[in-house]
Amino acid sequence: YQTFVGLHKLVSHLQDIDVIIVSSIHFDRDKRKEPHIYLNDNLPDDPIFDTMWMETKEVCDQGKLVMLMIGGAGGAYTELFRDFDTYYPLLKNLLNKKTHLLGVDLDIEEFVSLENVKRLIVELKKDFGTDFVITMAPVSESMMTDDSGMGGFSYKELVSSKEGQMIDRFHVQCYESFSFETYHQIIKNGYSPEKIVMGMMSGQYDKTNFQKALIEVKKCLQTYPLMGGVYDWEY
Repeated sequence: YQTFVGLHKLVSHLQDIDVIIVSSIHFDRDKRKEPHIYLNDNLPDDPIFDTMWMETKEVCDQGKLVMLMIGGAGGAYTELFRDFDTYYPLLKNLLNKKTHLLGVDLDIEEFVSLENVKRLIVELKKDFGTDFVITMAPVSESMMTDDSGMGGFSYKELVSSKEGQMIDRFHVQCYESFSFETYHQIIKNGYSPEKIVMGMMSGQYDKTNFQKALIEVKKCLQTYPLMGGVYDWEY
């Protein structure tokens, strides 16, 4: 949820929705070299977000999980890990202020070290407790093989570590490959079905061909009844 067009159309059928992920957090310094945390192109407490924060809190109050995405395209993690002791407290402060944000989605699309990823996971769990949800958003190829993905590290190596066991789910970017075959290959590569959520891109489907997406999901569920779910990027 990055365009912040309003959640009013979802309120009438919230029973169909489990999670809304507010996107996307970045870190940088302003012209005066002051460090800041940004939500898209603005500070998180900018008045332009007042309605979004209000609506997501209302959704949370009705029992839905609201999370915060960090990263995506750009250099959010490069900047974060370049000066972790400066930027991480800004993230921690934001999560402490917005108490309806009960998890983070780590979308790493730049080369980082595995040790830094582990450090971030440990700090988040230490500061926000074991119930705080941590998910990650690898591209499908990173889960179908054990090769280094867009982040420059192996997800299989991460999952095999004690820090990797703290990850609740993987929101896998299956944007050009939203299919049973993709999901099947990920599970065959050693991942638990209940931890894998298969993601589509909004532009992939319209009312004329959306049935194709549903057929693929049905195939997944028939073979893997514990499938973690599906998601759409973006609302």
